[in-house]
Amino acid sequence: MNKSLSPEELAGLLAPGGNVTLLDVRRKDDYDKAPQTIANAEWKNPAEIDQWLPTMPVDKEVVIYCVRGGSVSQSVQQQLADNGIKARYVEGGLEALNKTSQV
Repeated sequence: MNKSLSPEELAGLLAPGGNVTLLDVRRKDDYDKAPQTIANAEWKNPAEIDQWLPTMPVDKEVVIYCVRGGSVSQSVQQQLADNGIKARYVEGGLEALNKTSQV
């Protein structure tokens, strides 16, 4: 499984019948400045991953995004994968998602 996916691929996963958990993992400061998330996304503080990681589903894919799809998303994705969770991050993060009208 690839570690990342494009905003267009995410749109396909979020289509009716999709079986994916969508997480906004922007740093708290970034989230506090702009708390809007993509529809159906849940914000999780990446600094508290040890607290919420055990609640992640193992029976469906988890897709995460941060501001730009950089170090925050990649670090969280790696930690999830290391714990047996099927996880990918959105290439380009929220900035890329906001540029596409598909999500």
